Amino acid sequence: MKTLFIFFLLLTPMFLINVQAQEPSCCNENAITKFSGFSNDKNFVALHVEPGNFVLQGGSGNMIIYNTPDGKTANGYEVKAETPTNKYLFLFHEWYGLNDYIKNECEYWSKELGVNTIGIDLYDGKVATTNEEATQYIQQMDVTRGENIIAGARNYADANTDNTAILATLGWCFGGGWSCQASILLEDKSKACVMYYGMPEENKDRLAKLTAPVLGIFASKDAKINAEVVKNFEDNMKSLGKSLITKTYEAEHGFANPSGQRYNSEATADAKKLTSEFLMTNFK
Repeated sequence: MKTLFIFFLLLTPMFLINVQAQEPSCCNENAITKFSGFSNDKNFVALHVEPGNFVLQGGSGNMIIYNTPDGKTANGYEVKAETPTNKYLFLFHEWYGLNDYIKNECEYWSKELGVNTIGIDLYDGKVATTNEEATQYIQQMDVTRGENIIAGARNYADANTDNTAILATLGWCFGGGWSCQASILLEDKSKACVMYYGMPEENKDRLAKLTAPVLGIFASKDAKINAEVVKNFEDNMKSLGKSLITKTYEAEHGFANPSGQRYNSEATADAKKLTSEFLMTNFK
């Protein structure tokens, strides 16, 4: 019995070392997966006011289908610029999916900037109308599939511009995080990245691949994408010599969505002005 006890005693440190070696560090956690985990927090879910009955009126865009590198197809809402251009702005939806609110943003930014816009559908056709559906879709979201959808959109833009497409990214909430990820994936094809209260990438090895300047729009009353998260992002970008501008508004998470009760018109107007100036300066 004594021999057996000593054997297990000797074995215990080896077991602990093995467990510690397999335990992932926080900095290696994918930013999209981390944000998706917030959907388990009832308080965070409660911050999202379910979309109303907003319907896009008189939109000039069309739904498109394009091929993705994983052998599948993806959907998007494309608005073409009034004057032909090789510039494409990729817009990334909130956790509700590619609904009419996001399509309306595609219409707005196409006209504001004079560029083509594509609302990227990360949910492959699913659109949530309730927070319950949204949490289900965000938890089912496969990161690799999302990357393939973005790669397919890049290829689509190139195919329509004789491989001369100039890209930029813009997203809100869940899509804000994806805007950052997309610009990392697109590398020097992306000339600008705008993220509204989305989870920034925390892995510095991935951030090192980011060449586009970033505009981060945040909310002071955001419990998850809070001041600590923003400061960490600023420090990481500075240490890597990356270009980052941040603006934090005295507002709630999701303040720029007019269909929500937390909509802040003053903050939204200022953020849109800042976004427009940033994109016009860098989207070249």
